[in-house]
Amino acid sequence: MKIMKTSLILFMVFFATISAAQAYSQHFAADGTFTNVQGMFFTGHQAFLDRHEEIFKGMLRGTVLRQEVVSLKFVRPDTAVVETLTWISGFSPSGPPPGTHTDAKGRLRTRLLQVMVKDAEGWKTAVYHNVDVKPTVTTPEPQ
Repeated sequence: MKIMKTSLILFMVFFATISAAQAYSQHFAADGTFTNVQGMFFTGHQAFLDRHEEIFKGMLRGTVLRQEVVSLKFVRPDTAVVETLTWISGFSPSGPPPGTHTDAKGRLRTRLLQVMVKDAEGWKTAVYHNVDVKPTVTTPEPQ
């Protein structure tokens, strides 16, 4: 149940301020890796925080994130794989990140895969891999 609370903290964030980036990053592992929707690869908590501060202040400022867990698999008692479908809406006129596409409702849809590991401090995201859903792929609407 604790992993679900941690997941909800990560998933229920509005993209508006630096404090949102700090909240979004607080459970990211010190040596975690992540790939963003543009295919850029980063390592470490500070890089994750820096990148999210940049995008929350920039291209994602004022947008709204909606995420739904579609799969939660414990591969060991201290390791879980979480896959979510995400929808980001409310883009400024400059639009979503370059190279991504929005659906007919103006939302950027992504699939986010996270590997979460429990350590002495609690659950941390060790791997974060986010890819945009291409326009020809159908995904269910949020519940």
